[in-house]
Amino acid sequence: MNYQVLRLNHQIRRFFRYTAVASLCQRCELTHRFLGPNGAGKSTPIRILMGLDYASSGTAQVLGRDQLRDTVGVRRCTGYLPGELSVYPRVTGREILDRFGSAAKLVSVLAGMLAGADMIDGLDVLRHGAMGKLFTGMRAPSTLGTFLRIFTFGHVRQLDALSEELLSRAWRFGAGPSDAPMTIDIDSTIQQVYGKQKQGSAYGYTKVLGQHPLVATRADTGEVLHIRHRKGSANAGRGGPRFVRELIGRTRRAGATGPLTLRADSGFHSQFVVKACRDHEVRYSITVNLNKAVVRAIEAIAEESWTPIDYTLGGKAEVSECLYGDGHRLVVRRTRLTGKQAELFPSWRYHAFITDREGTAVFLDADHRHHAVVELAIRDLKEGAGMAHCPSGDFNANAAWAVLATIAHNMIRWLASLGLDHDGPVVAKTIRRKYITVPGRLTRRSRRTQLHLPTAWPWATEWSACFDRLRALSLRT
Repeated sequence: MNYQVLRLNHQIRRFFRYTAVASLCQRCELTHRFLGPNGAGKSTPIRILMGLDYASSGTAQVLGRDQLRDTVGVRRCTGYLPGELSVYPRVTGREILDRFGSAAKLVSVLAGMLAGADMIDGLDVLRHGAMGKLFTGMRAPSTLGTFLRIFTFGHVRQLDALSEELLSRAWRFGAGPSDAPMTIDIDSTIQQVYGKQKQGSAYGYTKVLGQHPLVATRADTGEVLHIRHRKGSANAGRGGPRFVRELIGRTRRAGATGPLTLRADSGFHSQFVVKACRDHEVRYSITVNLNKAVVRAIEAIAEESWTPIDYTLGGKAEVSECLYGDGHRLVVRRTRLTGKQAELFPSWRYHAFITDREGTAVFLDADHRHHAVVELAIRDLKEGAGMAHCPSGDFNANAAWAVLATIAHNMIRWLASLGLDHDGPVVAKTIRRKYITVPGRLTRRSRRTQLHLPTAWPWATEWSACFDRLRALSLRT
């Protein structure tokens, strides 16, 4: 045998102050059993191996596949039947599939989001007029709400795997970066809620009641590469290192083989995030807080080393750099007002970030400021793909809704990229109005159903060309 069936290397899993698994090391080539009383930590390492939970530290391999870097491969060659699984008496296999594994329900949610739904009741948008003749299998909002509420954390992770697979296929069709350089922006956002009974809702640093997911986007197109739902009181960088490692693994498996660059704000300034980037050979550009060490480094910069850059009228800006910490380049931009308004802020204001990228300080500063495009992607994710709300009182249901919203968000961009041959970011509402929610009329003649689009539709030619390009794509990739 060329590899071990099971390998656990210093696995540790902590739940706040409670340690469920403490430095577990196991190697097995044939059969292995976990024996012990309740609470001994038997099912936790199994769930970690299957990707249904995550370890606080340590590594794991199943059949020679790394559990973190190749989660999909591990699931394809293994099976997991939990001991606590229970079903209703006399339930049939078909009923189990209809309730737990129905792809029609996922498609119904996605189709509703693409049509503009931003809450569970809004999914009824596909059940009016002749829509039932054109699209079969659309479920009622009450059914879809019940379906979302049965999701667990493991089910949400399976949706993550589905999202990764769809991203891989779209990129193989031609929407991906291939071997070209790609920049990834990560940020956190607040999903405001109004019901205090919703699980995970809390007040964070913004003093807004809501939930606080992590989002990673592709800078040039606005695609969402990864999302992780978190409770509202979570710190901006909580779970950042793990999120970055998962993100890079997903991006590489999806087909991005070129150089990667990660941009982030000061919420992700952590030695663990930097280590994750270095371990995966990813360049980074991360804003830093103006702590005492950073202030001392800035004060040591010689006055003649500052380079003026273009800035807004009534202001002045300069850029410089120095070495900082463990081999980082600390690029600093300072700004101040000029003219009559200078009396309000007469001193310099400093903005700094660390990086390991090559290039001049002026170029790196300008590129780092483009990190702001992540806000445009997040805004369109909320306003255009249904993530403006947390529609359920159940936390895992809202986490599943968030993953499905990212899939709908990406599908709109793939429509523009593959169907319209459009490069760059798009606005979901524009694509929806022109190419998705188009009014039509169904007729039946000679036992054939025909769909008639509006007369003199301004975008009829573009719509037809988009439809023909998408039909020409092979479903087998």
